Amino acid sequence: MTRFATVRVAAVQATPVILDAEATVDKAAGLLAEAAGRGARLAVLPECFVSLYPSNAWARAAPSFGGWNELWERMWEQSVDVAGPLVARLVAACREHDVHCVIGVNEREDERPGTLYNTMLTLGPAGVLHRHRKLMPTMQERVFHGFGAGDDLGVVDIAGLGRVGGLVCWENRMPLARYAIYRQGAQLWAAPTADDSDGWLASMRHIAIESGAFVVSVPQYIPAGAFPADFPVALPEGKVVFGEGGAAIVEPKWGEVIAGPLRGEEGMLVADCDLRAGLHAKRWFDAVGHYARAEVLATTPAGAAPAAGAPADGLPREP
Repeated sequence: MTRFATVRVAAVQATPVILDAEATVDKAAGLLAEAAGRGARLAVLPECFVSLYPSNAWARAAPSFGGWNELWERMWEQSVDVAGPLVARLVAACREHDVHCVIGVNEREDERPGTLYNTMLTLGPAGVLHRHRKLMPTMQERVFHGFGAGDDLGVVDIAGLGRVGGLVCWENRMPLARYAIYRQGAQLWAAPTADDSDGWLASMRHIAIESGAFVVSVPQYIPAGAFPADFPVALPEGKVVFGEGGAAIVEPKWGEVIAGPLRGEEGMLVADCDLRAGLHAKRWFDAVGHYARAEVLATTPAGAAPAAGAPADGLPREP
């Protein structure tokens, strides 16, 4: 890699049409058109944008065996098949507007009715470029989503754009998951999330520095009025907002927030990312290069032999 583009990215903080996958995909297609109209080459949309994130704010009773079948069935019906028509519609929007997209979806297995996954898709004019299933659903999410297998921790090298990678929500807190992406040289880091806390923004700033990548962090904004009248689970009385947002774009040299955070509304942040900044940042600190010190910091305890078949240094390897 000897050429480093300046890439305009868009962090698209939006509210899904809850439990209506077709309408949410239509909305996403319109947002991609808007992002492209503002010159963005890459647009990042929130976690589980199509078409419901199972928030702790209303789903904490989900581990019960009874009372949640209607929500589960509707959530499953309003999810996407990666090889299906809704994803194809998003790809068509990318093709029409010459833009790439990272979007969070509830994913059904294409082959059979069963488990749902919290999935991050990377899409472009050429089609589905990458699918990543969240490794570790958090707390109540485990009742709704299966565990990702980890064989899809990858980065997509997109001509004229750069290396696009990232993780979903609190996967970004997992050091070895981050390291697997670091090893593949991500330059643009997508972080769809449901976390609207200040601590989350601190994590995004740290990851930008640690990875040497521009980080595009995008939560949903979820006002109470976004839930349909026939939503099958009772919502807490008096709660006005179920997700404040907090979208932000962070640069890699100092971890400065160059756009956002955007809170309390839908909106779109746009920033120009000169990928040379990541190269310069790695002159100072390269987590998988001169600052890795793998020969010292192996995960195998000092003096212990690695497990059979494991790398001698105990560190993860690319697929």
